[in-house]
Amino acid sequence: FRGCSGLTSVTIPNSVTSIGDDAFYNCSGLTSVTIPNSVTSIGNYAFRGCSGLTSVVIGSGVTDIGERAFAGCDSVIEYTVDNDNQYFSTDEYGVLFNKDKTFLIQYTNGNTRTAYSIPDTVISIGYMSFNNAKNLTDVTFGKSVTTIGQSAFEYCNSLQSIIIPDSVTSIGKNAFRSCESATSVTIGNGVT
Repeated sequence: FRGCSGLTSVTIPNSVTSIGDDAFYNCSGLTSVTIPNSVTSIGNYAFRGCSGLTSVVIGSGVTDIGERAFAGCDSVIEYTVDNDNQYFSTDEYGVLFNKDKTFLIQYTNGNTRTAYSIPDTVISIGYMSFNNAKNLTDVTFGKSVTTIGQSAFEYCNSLQSIIIPDSVTSIGKNAFRSCESATSVTIGNGVT
């Protein structure tokens, strides 16, 4: 269904066990998707560029979410993960994480929040995880963050001040590219 911009809804039956790479890439007309409990893997770029998506429900069976599966889904207000899922979870704001919240997978770009505090459990911020979060003016890094992924905050045009704590050792390529409103950046002494 790659590039089917006119596709507005999809029903994934319980017989499906895998959503392939690029399966719904750039299906900008999709507004919500429910991934049934039968699905175990979501491929790379599976829903990338689905700019109309506002809601994503992830079933209990999902064990693997591919690289940038939800990147460019700039209208998502909330990710919901089935409570029985052993591999993924969300916080009270609907942000998508691995189960123990050490890896932040995808922020909810469609919300109206201007500030977000990354939980202290997070060690790694994923590739393109906050990319294009246009409303975000302030982000606070948790005390355990060591890695900021490639393009993590790219095009966060409203982000005003960036304070990278001493715990961070690695900042990926283009991590803060086009953060046009940023007036100050403080880089902690741990960055190598």
